Amino acid sequence: MGNKRFACWLAAPLAALLAVAPALGEPQERTRKVKAAPAAHAHTPELKSSAALVIDQTEGSALYAKNIDHVVPIASITKLMTAMVVLDAGLPLAEQIVISEADRDLIKGTQSRLRFGTALTRRELLQLALMASENRAAEALSRVFPGGTAAFAAAMNQKAVELGMWQTRFVDGTGLSSENVSTAQDLSKMVAAAYQYPLIREFTTETVHTVRLANGQKMNYGNSNQLVSSREWQIGLSKTGYISEAGRCLVMQAMIAGRPVIIVLLDSWGKLTRIGDANRIKRWMESRFNAATSG
Repeated sequence: MGNKRFACWLAAPLAALLAVAPALGEPQERTRKVKAAPAAHAHTPELKSSAALVIDQTEGSALYAKNIDHVVPIASITKLMTAMVVLDAGLPLAEQIVISEADRDLIKGTQSRLRFGTALTRRELLQLALMASENRAAEALSRVFPGGTAAFAAAMNQKAVELGMWQTRFVDGTGLSSENVSTAQDLSKMVAAAYQYPLIREFTTETVHTVRLANGQKMNYGNSNQLVSSREWQIGLSKTGYISEAGRCLVMQAMIAGRPVIIVLLDSWGKLTRIGDANRIKRWMESRFNAATSG
């Protein structure tokens, strides 16, 4: 009787131990995989921009997408379309254009270093509009377009239709109007199209340009995107934008981790947030794809 009682007492803890033994004996690799899932999610960049899109140009696929169909003002990102319309028209780039009172910003009241009466070539105005986001230069380009600013806006919208930018609308060539609207998805198409123009690639990635006026005066302009001068970046096209309704915006074509990508960042709330978001995307891609190739 005593032996039976002892056997029953011993059987209960032994059964419990055997029940957990398989779990204790599972391979450690399986345990690591379970823990790795949250870590992989944590590596996805937490961007501050309200809308963002990263397109792998080789695969034609989205690597990152956030609110890509939200229709929002796009500010001076507009100037990429302005440049394409000017170049498509085949107007002489060496033609002199005089800045006039008609080029004054009546929407936001922004100032310009280009004084009324200044004469520059169409090429140089295009250069300043793309590199330094010079509004008066962009306005002058649209004003002297055949048919004037109304015809220019119509040409911009026609080009948008040709590119399949169905949620995009333009009313002016500067981007100062908050009625110039688009989506991150549409803008990725515009960036891809603009990248096909060698002059747009050249002008948007120049770091500095010196304007020489007729009176001998020189004015230095810098690129509105500080990343183009960074040795850490390989940028093929760049355009910034800002008005209060649009927030800070940035679009780029760049090479990251050996992959050509298009980056669209819209409505970043802080002055440097769009730059921070671009760097977060770069680090994320380098970590993701470099790890994949090394593995």
